[in-house]
Amino acid sequence: MVPLRDENPTQITPYVTYGLIVLNVLIFGYELSLSPGQLSLFMQHWAVVPIELTASFGGFSAVDAGEWGTLITSQFLHGGFLHVAGNMLYLWIFGNNVEEQLGRIRFLLFYLACGALAVLTQWFFNPLSVVPSLGASGAIAGVMGAYIFRFPQVRILTLVPLGIYLTTFRIPAILYLGFWFLQQAFYGVASLDAPVTVGMEAGGIAYWAHAGGFVFGAILGPLLGLFSKADSAVLSAED
Repeated sequence: MVPLRDENPTQITPYVTYGLIVLNVLIFGYELSLSPGQLSLFMQHWAVVPIELTASFGGFSAVDAGEWGTLITSQFLHGGFLHVAGNMLYLWIFGNNVEEQLGRIRFLLFYLACGALAVLTQWFFNPLSVVPSLGASGAIAGVMGAYIFRFPQVRILTLVPLGIYLTTFRIPAILYLGFWFLQQAFYGVASLDAPVTVGMEAGGIAYWAHAGGFVFGAILGPLLGLFSKADSAVLSAED
């Protein structure tokens, strides 16, 4: 199932959401300009390498601080066209409404915090991996975790394959995002004995980062004021 849009208009211009999308696309464009060797070094430097993050907890140094910084920088790296396109689609659909509720500064802090906590969730289950971990999906999962609690009845126009045919359905957010979360949690449990990477098309999928980001988003959103604004522009499920 692929979401196309939500029926949840905003009364602001979501500059932070747009800015995050542009920044992710620009950095991916830069990745495309690198040779394979340069790209490998770039990923090693700016993505999270779990075994190096694990080693950094033994003490503090400039190297350790740099490794911790990858909890943020890794959120802006992607492993391929489908990876970046899928993440930006979800951010485009769900980010604007959460940004409107939290305000721009708090939304940016919320987004980055969810991304960092999502990566740490994935790291917890695979702390000795040498594969660079990257992607915006953990942060976006946090946005989705906030969205499902703030706008559970909002309909998501969704593209659904039925055999060889494609059709669309208007699915309440609580069902669409709830199914998405359960799917990530299920596959996360199933992947406990398998090597996993974060957001790399050639490797595994960061199921624990997705599930962790979703849960942390549901927790941090209300703490930052997710429910402080009235639903003045939200369409009801009965529309």
